[in-house]
Amino acid sequence: MLVGLLALYSATGANMVRVNNQMINMLIALVIMWLVANIPLQQIMRLALPLYLLGFALLIGVALFGEINNGARRWLNIGITRIQPSELMKIAIPLMMAWYFDKHEITLRLRDYIGATLLLILPVFLILRQPDLGTALLITASGFYVLFLAGLSWRIMAGLVITAAGSLPVLWSIMHDYQRRRIMTLFDPSQDPLGAGYHTIQSSIAIGSGGITGKGWQNGTQTQLDFLPEQSTDFIFAVFSEEFGLIGNTVLLLLYLIVIGRCMVITVNASTQFTRLIAGSITLTFFTYIFVNMGMVSGILPVVGVPLPLISYGGTSMVTMLLGFGILMSIQTHPKLIKT
Repeated sequence: MLVGLLALYSATGANMVRVNNQMINMLIALVIMWLVANIPLQQIMRLALPLYLLGFALLIGVALFGEINNGARRWLNIGITRIQPSELMKIAIPLMMAWYFDKHEITLRLRDYIGATLLLILPVFLILRQPDLGTALLITASGFYVLFLAGLSWRIMAGLVITAAGSLPVLWSIMHDYQRRRIMTLFDPSQDPLGAGYHTIQSSIAIGSGGITGKGWQNGTQTQLDFLPEQSTDFIFAVFSEEFGLIGNTVLLLLYLIVIGRCMVITVNASTQFTRLIAGSITLTFFTYIFVNMGMVSGILPVVGVPLPLISYGGTSMVTMLLGFGILMSIQTHPKLIKT
């Protein structure tokens, strides 16, 4: 998070207002993490269904009354602030699915996997309609991790992969034009250098120009001259790469690796079906966010608008991520889950 503040200070041109706002976001997220870490697991299990229903209701609210921004309806104004309910579902869906599998642990059958899949598909459909393909794919991944860790048959997973591959033409036909352009420019960004390919080209220049040691803090030309788009949010990794180079990237990846390793230890030591599923899903989702963002910025994945965890500017994603870490801490500090 401190690395994120350094990168944000440079990315915003030393704008202390945004840096202070991010520090407030971090403080709120840390308080929420601490509170959740001290909630017994029985209480967390009881929150699974209400949290899922609340998130689903908010998604319906977005579909009906959400604010339209840049052609997408993703935000809901609740009076005192705006919220993005899809961020809440990143925790609510794995939590709900883990609770569902825990309830059916003794008599787990194929129909239970189908039921869990429906719990995943319904909110993902609403998120796709916003449209928000990136978030929908990441939430789908978090739900798939729960299915995988719950023991879904390899044959069924292979069938799902084949079905997904076969449905690509249908998916392509229902995609928005800008989504198709993002995928096409992945293979050749130069075909639209000032449009859909602009983000990829500029971020690749920034990463490459950083070299081994980087240009130095606040000395990145792509950043300071405003060539780099979305430099405080989705493309902040390019800012960091340009200024700190390969050495800085290695340090950042090492920090991420330590966090993921610690999360995996908690997952392996989880004592129940519920704790193992939710811990594993949170850990793998955290890894997926890192991989997708860095892949998107470096040009090996399409631009899907995914923040870099703990680094990118934003309050909702920060709160969601630390809420997940709070659940992991609760699993570590309350190892015995006694069913009542």
